[in-house]
Amino acid sequence: MANAYIVGGVRTATRRNNGRRSPKHPVDIGAAVVGEMVDRTGVPTDKVDDLVFGVVMQIGSQAGNLGRNVALSSKLALEVPGTTVDRQCGSSLQAIQFGAQAVMSGTQDVVICGGVEAMSTVEIGSNVRDGLEKGRGVPKGDRLELQYPGIQFSQFDGAELLAEKYQISREALDEFGLLSHQRAATATKSGYFEQEIVPLNIELEDGSKDVHTVDEGIRFEANLEGMQSLNALREGGVITAGTASQISDGAAAIMVANEEAVSKFDLPVRAKIHSLAVVGSDPVIMLEGPIPATEKVLEKAGLSIDDIDLYEVNEAFGSVPLAWAKALNADPDKLNVNGGAQSLGHPLGGTGAKLMTTLVHELERRQARYGLVAICEGGGTANAMIIERMNQLDS
Repeated sequence: MANAYIVGGVRTATRRNNGRRSPKHPVDIGAAVVGEMVDRTGVPTDKVDDLVFGVVMQIGSQAGNLGRNVALSSKLALEVPGTTVDRQCGSSLQAIQFGAQAVMSGTQDVVICGGVEAMSTVEIGSNVRDGLEKGRGVPKGDRLELQYPGIQFSQFDGAELLAEKYQISREALDEFGLLSHQRAATATKSGYFEQEIVPLNIELEDGSKDVHTVDEGIRFEANLEGMQSLNALREGGVITAGTASQISDGAAAIMVANEEAVSKFDLPVRAKIHSLAVVGSDPVIMLEGPIPATEKVLEKAGLSIDDIDLYEVNEAFGSVPLAWAKALNADPDKLNVNGGAQSLGHPLGGTGAKLMTTLVHELERRQARYGLVAICEGGGTANAMIIERMNQLDS
């Protein structure tokens, strides 16, 4: 079986909900990162075999096979198809997994994988609300109701259940939320994100023009007192707006290729996709999936958690990576070292590729070897992937 190599990764800076710039169409945001991926790798635009793109709210501007619309709006040739993936918050990590499986099997040689979400335009839950308002039904059918009677699956409830199960206090959550902002601020000021971010020409709310290059959600002057002053999102709970991921717009793209394509098109090898996993977990607690997904991917790789140099575990809520680290006895100094979704935002369908892009660049900056991405997903599923930094093809 062929290897799958990451030959490039880029992302946009995230736009905070009601941020300083006007929203851009999600297809245009996606096309921007795809175009940049083509430019940076130099791959011929008609030699990309497929574009696999994640998006969660497939309604309105994100409907109609967004993946194909992104391909049509980008620099890719007309002959390059496109498809759309919904694995909830892990959609673009699943897109990378599908791309990796395609090039490893040899059925395709070059695939651009990624995702996008414009949450300021297509708000979270809008597809479900449309079903309620238009009488089209809800996702929970009779058979699922028999399995989980009277339960309304909620990520907010899942975050609280996770904190309770792993005995994560409000104090620990506030401290971790603050750390996310502090790390993101340091990374931004130090220029760590500059190579991975695609500048976007934007129009500001006042009609003036600018270039968007900095994640808007970072609170550069965040302090613990401010975190502690926030009210819990649930009565008697421990999760606040400060320890939940930020509503945001953004996109990211990863190009994967096999040895044949790397040689033929002289593509830069950045990392090898070492192993991958996807699991199902309890849909009520919902957000615990990254723990078994990580255990599975480590077993497949023949590695231990201590062998991994950097972890990117999505901060859907602060309780997710904290529970993950506690369950796996992971080193907190390796976890989300440049901040996470509490500070940098969580553009649902694009987050997995966004995390992978940051991980590739940070492994290179540190000259480290192994990196791991894990992400929780609505409905109680989770993806995990281990990559190995490379400077050239292994023999």
